[in-house]
Amino acid sequence: MSHTFKGGVHPNYMKAPEVPVTVIAPPSQVVIPMIQHIGAPCQPLVKVGDYVKMYQKIGENPVPVSAPVHSSVSGKVIAVEPRPHPLGDMIMSVVIENDFQDTPELMPPLTEEQLKDPEAILERIREAGVVGMGGAMFPTAVKIRGGIGKVDKLIINGAECEPYLNGDHLTMLNFPTQLLKGIELVRIANCVEKAYYGIEVNKQDAINLLNSLNPAQYGIEIVPEEVKYPQGGEKMQVKAVTGREVKPGGLPSGVGCNVVSTRTCYAIYQACYEGKSVIERIVTYGGSALKGPVNGLTRVGTPFKHIAEQCGGFVKTPRKIVLGGPMMGICATSFDAPTVKGTAGVLFFTEEEDRHVENPTCIRCGKCITVCPMNLEPVFMYMYYSKGDYENMEKYHVMDCFECGSCSFNCPARMPLTHAFKTAKIMFQVKMAKEKAKAEAEAAAKEAKK
Repeated sequence: MSHTFKGGVHPNYMKAPEVPVTVIAPPSQVVIPMIQHIGAPCQPLVKVGDYVKMYQKIGENPVPVSAPVHSSVSGKVIAVEPRPHPLGDMIMSVVIENDFQDTPELMPPLTEEQLKDPEAILERIREAGVVGMGGAMFPTAVKIRGGIGKVDKLIINGAECEPYLNGDHLTMLNFPTQLLKGIELVRIANCVEKAYYGIEVNKQDAINLLNSLNPAQYGIEIVPEEVKYPQGGEKMQVKAVTGREVKPGGLPSGVGCNVVSTRTCYAIYQACYEGKSVIERIVTYGGSALKGPVNGLTRVGTPFKHIAEQCGGFVKTPRKIVLGGPMMGICATSFDAPTVKGTAGVLFFTEEEDRHVENPTCIRCGKCITVCPMNLEPVFMYMYYSKGDYENMEKYHVMDCFECGSCSFNCPARMPLTHAFKTAKIMFQVKMAKEKAKAEAEAAAKEAKK
């Protein structure tokens, strides 16, 4: 089988895994948002004046789709109030004054018997606040539970195809045995016999290292993949590893697959073997505003302003701060916002990286169509978006775009295709909300006449 997929692009990857992992010194204050996951926000469990320990749970919501949040330092709670969130808006947060003691509050490691029990593993995954750390931040315990009985193929995503980002690669190189044990736990929790670890071949050193540790003893097979963006997309991983295709609007579980990220697996190892909740991760810092790239082990809740200082300050004034990679990342709205569990990269860009042009004009070359991994036709999607034609936008499946940015990257006219499709989805959401409100109002009016 050719371990690849249709379409895709080959950007300049700008990676620097040779830069060793350094520790970003924790700030004097951390800001822990009560939502670092898809689902219901957590409610604070602490109040101003409380003393908290590192790894202590400080926010929870008992509803099914949520994930607890924990303190990344020990110290005194000095505020429980809305603060800037990296994804925008003001979100309820717990602000902790760091005492720099890192006094821990660990959970007991799972016993040997519990390490073989899917339910015990899933309970620990939730209690530790593990979410999809590839960027999606969906609660991992919920994702795994939803696939039990449906999933026969477990895929571990080791592509890390976004430019700049190195965290997964460095996790493979620095913690290979722990990572394999974490994948084994995910395999057991999913109730499958084997896990397939898809890794792009530009990480051959990691592939060789992991294979040298006999991954088969953990029920794992390493699958070398072609280097092509967006190989790290869930649907692309499913296609590359199994040959199965996820239909538009569908999920990997619909074709019997579950996809879990590298860093998520390592977090599960830490939760089960070491009793640690999710409070830190390797984050890549880059962009021309910095002197050079930094791969920093960073506590959750560290403000971007502090990170810039720890990276040596700016050599040029940043024009844009991008969270994640340059292809699918989003712009930060505040320099005071903190990192969260899903922050894999923070890129400080100047005009050097700006591809924006005034009044771009489509030349109908069709290059956007050739690279779309979802077999969509961006040229027509954009045309109907520009006209506000909802019927044809739906006909051309604009809602199935997962915003990988391949079309925009490959467009010689530099059309803002991906941005347009993001906006189109918001337009559909607003339209549906209005239609729902209208229908409810009409129903209420009819009921009042009776």
